[in-house]
Amino acid sequence: MTVGTQGCWHCGEPLPPANAPQAVVGGVAHDVCCMGCRAAAEWIDTLGLADYYRLRTAPARRPPATAGGDGAILARPEVARQAVRDLGGERREAVVLVEGIRCSACVWLIERGVGSLEGVASVEVNALSQRARFVFEGTRCSLAQIVDALARMGYRAEPLTATALTDARRRENRAALKRLAVAGIGAMQAMTFASALYFGAIDMQDIATRDLFRWLAFLTATPVVLYSASSFFAGAVRTLVARRLSVDVPVALAIALIYAASLVMALRGGAEVYFDSVSMFVFFLLVGRYAEMRARHRAGDLTDALARSTPAFADRVRADGTLERIAALELVVGDRVHVAAGARIPADGVLETARCRVDESALTGESAPLVKIRGGALVAGSVVVEGPLALRVERVGPDTVVAGIVALATRAQAARPRLARAGERAAALFVGRVLALAAITAAGWSFVDPLRAFEATLAVLVVSCPCAFALAVPAALTRALGVLAQQGVLVVRPDAIENLAAATHVIFDKTGTLTDIALHGVEPLRDVDRDDALALAASLARGSRHPAAQAIEAAASNEALRPVAAWQSHSGGGVEGEIEGRKLRLGSPSFALTRDPGSTSLALANGPGSPSLDGAVVLADDTGAIAAFHFAERVRFDAQAAVAALAAEGVAIEIASGDVRAKVAAIAARLSVPHFIAGARPADKLARLAALRAEGARVIAVGDGINDAPVLAGADVAIALASGTEIAQASSDIVLANGRLAAIPEARDLARHTLAVLRQNQRWAMAYNLAVVPLGALGFVPPWLAAIGMSVSSLVVVLNALRIGRRKRRGGTPAPKLVPAAA
Repeated sequence: MTVGTQGCWHCGEPLPPANAPQAVVGGVAHDVCCMGCRAAAEWIDTLGLADYYRLRTAPARRPPATAGGDGAILARPEVARQAVRDLGGERREAVVLVEGIRCSACVWLIERGVGSLEGVASVEVNALSQRARFVFEGTRCSLAQIVDALARMGYRAEPLTATALTDARRRENRAALKRLAVAGIGAMQAMTFASALYFGAIDMQDIATRDLFRWLAFLTATPVVLYSASSFFAGAVRTLVARRLSVDVPVALAIALIYAASLVMALRGGAEVYFDSVSMFVFFLLVGRYAEMRARHRAGDLTDALARSTPAFADRVRADGTLERIAALELVVGDRVHVAAGARIPADGVLETARCRVDESALTGESAPLVKIRGGALVAGSVVVEGPLALRVERVGPDTVVAGIVALATRAQAARPRLARAGERAAALFVGRVLALAAITAAGWSFVDPLRAFEATLAVLVVSCPCAFALAVPAALTRALGVLAQQGVLVVRPDAIENLAAATHVIFDKTGTLTDIALHGVEPLRDVDRDDALALAASLARGSRHPAAQAIEAAASNEALRPVAAWQSHSGGGVEGEIEGRKLRLGSPSFALTRDPGSTSLALANGPGSPSLDGAVVLADDTGAIAAFHFAERVRFDAQAAVAALAAEGVAIEIASGDVRAKVAAIAARLSVPHFIAGARPADKLARLAALRAEGARVIAVGDGINDAPVLAGADVAIALASGTEIAQASSDIVLANGRLAAIPEARDLARHTLAVLRQNQRWAMAYNLAVVPLGALGFVPPWLAAIGMSVSSLVVVLNALRIGRRKRRGGTPAPKLVPAAA
């Protein structure tokens, strides 16, 4: 389909009355409406992407009049912070809404146009949700450059905010309802006129009255075909231009044939017209599509609900103690914010008032309000139940807990899992067979009874429409992703559902995963008191997410903490920084007692009689150890239940830990785990993983630390705790947002149920087609009944998918949800 031949070559708008600018694309000059469209078209051609104009099925959006406008806005730090997320090193991730995506050609153009920018590592575009995910190197590219490139191609990017999400959802729902309403009214009216003819209310010998009712049916069916069914025609054209087949092809072909044949018969005064059948066909199709859209929207409720949980405005405390109302996106680290009782917290931070109670159910599923004391961590989106409170901002924008959850969920929604790709290929093959069967039916009836050939061919096209077959996989996976997200299990890579269901082994990390730790004792090793040593260590520990660092921070008084300069984290060692000009290190003895890498170790300040520091965390300066911190390790509250549930299903459990053998053996015995590895380095864990996979095992790896990242990356299913490090989460397929280990067997149970439902859907769709296609080909199914049967089969698939997550899990109680059920 060529777009732009009657107007602007790029956007389709009317051309100026005289002296229209021309854009040279592929060596050919084309008229355009303005210099913006000329620049956009020639820039696309410069990139070598002129095939876009051949592939597209709708005109592009006119570029903004002012070049760089969108990029200039998103270049503002307070706005860019809301869209860009740090992935570690120089890698950045941005997920934005892209307005103007109309078809697969738009996706093709954006992926190649933005992907050609220097520093852009990957581009993923979801045409259905109009979301795009860009991964780029922050030193070589910026979000502003990406947005400017989109603007030159005719697309507008917006941050993924609650308002933008709501508007996009509302636009899609409104458009679907309008098409459905027109089809419903048209179908009812067409059936009314047809019934008068079918049931003898009108004398068929009265040609004038008969033709009048036929033309009335034509008038009511025409908007149904040209407006309500337009999405089917557009989808068919898109796939055919791309040299592929989709379910829209036989649908569009059936609608066009029924409508055109009925018009010809009406003009010729033939025996039968099918305006009522085509109207009902479109209506029932749209009912199925609308049900699928609503199911997809419900699956996306997690992202939307969490995005809405962060308020748009915040009350910042000025230096003189007065309040100023600002946009929440303008907050920066270090700001002090006043939050009233009943309001939502606008950013992650630390409580500065003595005490408060907050509701974190939107994030953790814990319905009871939590008591927080001075120095406690508060997360954005929480509701202040008892306040007001004063908050010191520590994380804003994409660095907040809620933004991380939204980013993980959005990443999963943008991906196409292996099962979905296989389903699309199967559906395309099925469409080809349907078209071949329709052609055979037409040829067969043309010899037997030519008068019945058309009706039988239509019945085959309609009754065998593979909508149910194509919906089998996405309906089940979409529902499963939504249910898991509501239970606090964020599936980052949807392929994990299939692997999770087939898993045979689970390898757990120990510290921070199966166990957590608490500070058991502080041992001064120099002329320093306990509280001062704890304050120094907690000041250094505040920037680390290691369990030992968090335990030290939790034991210290917030008022005693001191500012830290030149803070650095060393993987596998500890942290260091300067406090009041004094360089300090906190971590393992080998790290803390080494002045610099490669230098000799420092001596303990208290001489040869120093106690053993095995298993302790040491605070030291350039002259030696200051204090040792000893910890008590305890099994996590739900570790026993999680391990027992997995073992009961026949899953083999192992522990791989870098800790000493005695500690690992004690935890393994406590949890009844027969196999464990102690003193394991990342390479040792990878070797064990490789050995299991060589034996044909499907392995789940569960961890939370930097040292777990390699084994997580190599496992069939990688599960990280949300409390773990960002690098562990980045290597994971699944993130446990609420930290519940018991969610692992629950998620595996739901994954197996999802695959069972998926297979049921596919078997149902196949059985339905095998049963009814012969009846249609033999002429026993009229087109209107075929339309009803096809729509009912699609609805059965969608409704069956909605069963996922409704059955009771182990113990007979529902799993806690990450977001309220009403969200």
